[in-house]
Amino acid sequence: MAKPLYTDTDKGQVTLLLDRFAEGDRSAEEALIALVYVELHRLALLRLKAERPGHTLQPTALVNEAYLRLCRSREIDWQNRAHFYCVAARIMRQILVDYARQHNAQKRNEGTSAIPLEQAISISSAQSLTALEVDDLLRRLALVSERQAQVVEMRFFGGMSEEEVAAILGKSVRTIRRDWLMARAWLHEQLNPS
Repeated sequence: MAKPLYTDTDKGQVTLLLDRFAEGDRSAEEALIALVYVELHRLALLRLKAERPGHTLQPTALVNEAYLRLCRSREIDWQNRAHFYCVAARIMRQILVDYARQHNAQKRNEGTSAIPLEQAISISSAQSLTALEVDDLLRRLALVSERQAQVVEMRFFGGMSEEEVAAILGKSVRTIRRDWLMARAWLHEQLNPS
């Protein structure tokens, strides 16, 4: 079973700090980063382990950029710590996609011929996709089922267990497991057309 994203002692603390931070309390921001940094770093490590070997983006840089974007997001109405980690997973995905786009643009600007991006995110041990391709697939999946796309994002980019995803989305573990299986089947079909 995956390590939970929070302990009983920080469960309410994160939500309280998010509320205080949203009200403009700068000391709450410092306390919040101290409380969530380790978990954000764990999520970043999970994401970058799925990247190609020798990837130049480091977990600390991914965490720092994600945290900066989270703190700049004044329009987010933070509901609780689960919502915070869900948004953090989505932002890490966006950072990886932006990074891949920038890397791809640099390659084109260097005058090299267009080649598949080396920034691969593993879907299985036998397949890998670029961050851009994964982003496109998740956008297409969201058109079919928004919740299934959320489940993939939280499991794949957030490193969350089925139990954690169920708690965040307010669904049963059985429903999340079914969504996960259906989403994986849909992704497999998209990757391996007949």
